[in-house]
Amino acid sequence: MSDEKARSSVDAARDPAQPVLPTVNPNVKRSQEPEAASFHPAVYIATWIGLSSSVIIFNKYILDRANFRFPIFLTTWHLVFATVMTQLLARFTTILDSRKKVPMTGRVYLRAIVPIGIFFSLSLICGNQAYLTLSVAFIQMLKATTPVAVLLATWGMGVHPPNLKTLGNVSFIVIGVIIASFGEIQFVMTGFLFQAGGIIFEAVRLCMVERLLSSAEFKMDPLVSLYYYAPACALMNGFVCLFTELPTMTMDDIYRVGGFTLTANATVAFLLNVSVVFLIGKTSSLVLTLSGVLKDILLVFASMMLFKDPVSLLQAFGYSIALGGLIYYKLGGEKLKEYLGQGSLAWAQFGQTRPVARKLMILAAVFIAFFMIIGAMGPSIAPDQTNKLYDGIGNIISDKGA
Repeated sequence: MSDEKARSSVDAARDPAQPVLPTVNPNVKRSQEPEAASFHPAVYIATWIGLSSSVIIFNKYILDRANFRFPIFLTTWHLVFATVMTQLLARFTTILDSRKKVPMTGRVYLRAIVPIGIFFSLSLICGNQAYLTLSVAFIQMLKATTPVAVLLATWGMGVHPPNLKTLGNVSFIVIGVIIASFGEIQFVMTGFLFQAGGIIFEAVRLCMVERLLSSAEFKMDPLVSLYYYAPACALMNGFVCLFTELPTMTMDDIYRVGGFTLTANATVAFLLNVSVVFLIGKTSSLVLTLSGVLKDILLVFASMMLFKDPVSLLQAFGYSIALGGLIYYKLGGEKLKEYLGQGSLAWAQFGQTRPVARKLMILAAVFIAFFMIIGAMGPSIAPDQTNKLYDGIGNIISDKGA
């Protein structure tokens, strides 16, 4: 695997607002040994998209709809759960045996893991705070600026020299997000600042990973990284929670959400880390990049349909520009042209060999896109009719359940 492919895989698999710990060295080379029989790559991609989307929607539901307004405690709970699970996996399975190759000492842990963990904790706290006031759709749009923040951070910290051509390539992402922000109907400055802070802290963390742990000796997959980072981050978040949320939190708040719900939430978050381990190296950088974009688009539609978050046409237009700029930045102009040419050729050959199947796929795509757009735009275009439709569907489901 080339350096570019490995780096793109990690960028596409990582969702900065979720408790997915970093791969500390992106230059991980694929083993030359023949791989054992495994599932089709589509299975790993679908699993990652499903788990990543589920974590975000789950967090939004708990923090906002379930009125459990303790994001720092929720993040701490995720990290404590991850600490326990990784310790159990390390003791009773071979999944984390690669950690034994990492020359981790107390000095390295204090000088590298702990400082990086501080910024990781800050990014998690700010990211979850944003869910209290912003919609999932708008948060996903703001996250598109993460590569821009990382680029500026690498220049500011002297990791890489400034490159005006690269800055021009990412300018479309910034322009698109600015347009989307102006089109946001439920804009809240506090939530915007928290999300912006989370993105900045995440960018600094990634730069510190590259600067402090760039040696080939510190090759770790995301699950091994979780093994080392989770305890430190759990302690840091717990310390902050002790003086901020814990004094006002009661057992009634936990009972209201339910212990089963909190455990299921932490389990899904942990399984997301596991899915990343199996995802990296199974597909190309193109597929991973497009999968990440597809996940973001699906989350926007899910936010509009599940939480009835309105999205204006100006916002959708700006987000489309940002996603296009994101794809161009991650793949590059030459690679993008190459992939488009290969895709056009494969699509034409598919039409020649199976013309009926291609027509059915086009009709199905148009049909699904039409109903997704109508269903998503419903809350903002015709809220009364949409509420009646949702209430009618709910009554039908409840009647059948009874």
